[in-house]
Amino acid sequence: MMSPPGTYFVTFSTWHGRRLFVVESYAQLFLKTLYGYRRQHRFELHAFVLMPEHVHLLFTPVGDVTLERAVQLIKGGYSHAVGGKAEIWQRGFTDHRIRDAEDFDAHRNYIHENPVKRALVEKVRKYRYSSAFPGFKLDGWPSAAKKVAEKLRICASVSSVTSVVCSAWPIRARLSAYSLPQMRTGCKAECV
Repeated sequence: MMSPPGTYFVTFSTWHGRRLFVVESYAQLFLKTLYGYRRQHRFELHAFVLMPEHVHLLFTPVGDVTLERAVQLIKGGYSHAVGGKAEIWQRGFTDHRIRDAEDFDAHRNYIHENPVKRALVEKVRKYRYSSAFPGFKLDGWPSAAKKVAEKLRICASVSSVTSVVCSAWPIRARLSAYSLPQMRTGCKAECV
């Protein structure tokens, strides 16, 4: 069964917890693979951290790319780039579908704080394999949320009452109660 469209927090680990990403060349190759698929518009990348033996991602698969396919591309693409016959990844991955702005922020913060909690660095901005490190290009809010916000702005200019309907979780709100961070993938704006 395929996961529904949305933004996800995903974790996957190296084979038997091998500390693969303490080797600079392996870490750089993973980042090259991750950003290669982002450039191909397979997903929007909101946050990541590459720990010595596991990876956390906050991302939104795009178009007809499912969550499962996006993870397969990243793990399989990396394995192919490394070459050889040795196992690199544990089978499968864990995922959590992001519910709202608070959930998004909590998981992004968890990702960025992970190296500090593990005592790899003292400050989140110092860990070179995290999206908190200066210089990494990321996607902001999921593009579906941006489209809904634009639709709401258009509706507000021609109509006095606007509601928001989200299929990902139940939300109906008047425009006056609306704020951009509440919008998520799966939402549609309706002019009344």
